[in-house]
Amino acid sequence: MPPNLPGAGGEDKGFLAPAPRRGVPRRARLQIPLNRRWQGAFSCYPFPMNIKDLIPHTLFRKAREYSRKLWVRVVFMGLLAFVALGLTQLFEPLVPKEVATRLTGEAADRLLQIIADAMLAVTIFSITIMVTVYRASSAQFTPRAHRLIIQDRTTQNTLAVFIGAYVYALVAIIMRELGIYIDERSFVLFLTTVLVLAIIVIFLIRWVLHLQSFGSLIDTTRQIETVTTSLFKERLKTPCMGGHPLTGPVPDDARPIFAPESGYIQHIYPEALDQQARDHGVAIYLPRRIGDFVFVGEPLVMVTRRGSPQDAEHDWDSLEQKVLETVQLGDLRTFDQDPRFGLRVLGEVASKALSPGINDGGTAIDVITRIGRVLSYYSDEAKPGGKVALPNLHIPPIPADALIEDGFGALARDGASVVDVQMVLQEVLTGLMQHPDPGLSAAARDAAEDHLRRAFEEVPFGPDRARIWSAACKDVQAAVDTPA
Repeated sequence: MPPNLPGAGGEDKGFLAPAPRRGVPRRARLQIPLNRRWQGAFSCYPFPMNIKDLIPHTLFRKAREYSRKLWVRVVFMGLLAFVALGLTQLFEPLVPKEVATRLTGEAADRLLQIIADAMLAVTIFSITIMVTVYRASSAQFTPRAHRLIIQDRTTQNTLAVFIGAYVYALVAIIMRELGIYIDERSFVLFLTTVLVLAIIVIFLIRWVLHLQSFGSLIDTTRQIETVTTSLFKERLKTPCMGGHPLTGPVPDDARPIFAPESGYIQHIYPEALDQQARDHGVAIYLPRRIGDFVFVGEPLVMVTRRGSPQDAEHDWDSLEQKVLETVQLGDLRTFDQDPRFGLRVLGEVASKALSPGINDGGTAIDVITRIGRVLSYYSDEAKPGGKVALPNLHIPPIPADALIEDGFGALARDGASVVDVQMVLQEVLTGLMQHPDPGLSAAARDAAEDHLRRAFEEVPFGPDRARIWSAACKDVQAAVDTPA
């Protein structure tokens, strides 16, 4: 490491003493290969995280991540099938004998066989539909939308119920053959099977209704808008993820912790990161935002001394590992914690619709209004008086101009020659100029002028240029010459 590294010079030979090598930490180099072997199946962290580090907020974030995975729901429903069968054994002795003997085991056998036969076929059929929709949406709209459709709750819940019911029927049939459920004591088993059939019917009806719009363009754009709006509101509810707004340069005496691999910043666990900063007596600055791409050896976070570490075990190597555990890198951008990515995906859907092979201006107009609706919730994260729940973190706010560019930039360029699209774009940007936040209003004003100038260069017909010009607000009209 260079001797002039910030925070590594002077008489500081303890906590912030120079690390032995610039770039990938030794401990990180040893642990990354093991992590990649298990990545995607069990690990969402760059390193194994200790249970004691999973404070309640981090546990909630982790549980929410896993709840979006199909295999988690399938495993849960399979375990629930075993629990239901176990409970039938517990409640069966409580049923009076004269009631229990009214039904024989054959009644339950017929229902179980129906479930086992039907669920296998229905599950295969549903999986076929799911895969077909995933591939079609990736090809027709944008590959990034495919990753959001995978997390569709109705689809995941339906498949989990179907597979869980199939497991329930198979296990129950095996238990019947083994004599665990005798003919004279199968009353509770019969009632439980009837309940499972009722649940199957309910989810089958929901699945049929869901298939009417599943994978359609309108449903996909609505789903992207809903998720992006939810993430946007969540982010603005806790500005800068609870930390101080990082609006200026990082202090000169800050020491970097380098990225162990190249990739996008996918997820940050701010509560756990703040706790580690408190234990190590430091303040942590994140110069890069979620969704940014960092290269291996590039500074991922910057650290300054703020107090004293909790004990001798909380040294630089410990801090380095803990930070890399709570800042997750990956090869793809994700929707979680990244509302800008949702806006970009919406813009990609509109750009795909404006391609010469599709030429669907109506979809682009629909997306423009959806982006405008999402941005209407914007508020400045760096405004004075904001609550700081994590005082040891400094996180950059989401800039208004970046949001405008993420949402409208690509579709405005691809649709520069489409008159109707440019008119609606000017109208939506005019509406955003009325937003109470001055930063968003100014960003919308600048974007409207830039897009109007580009449209004038792409649209040769004078009356069409006049229509676009008339859709702009007066300030933009005054800045751009009247079309000839």
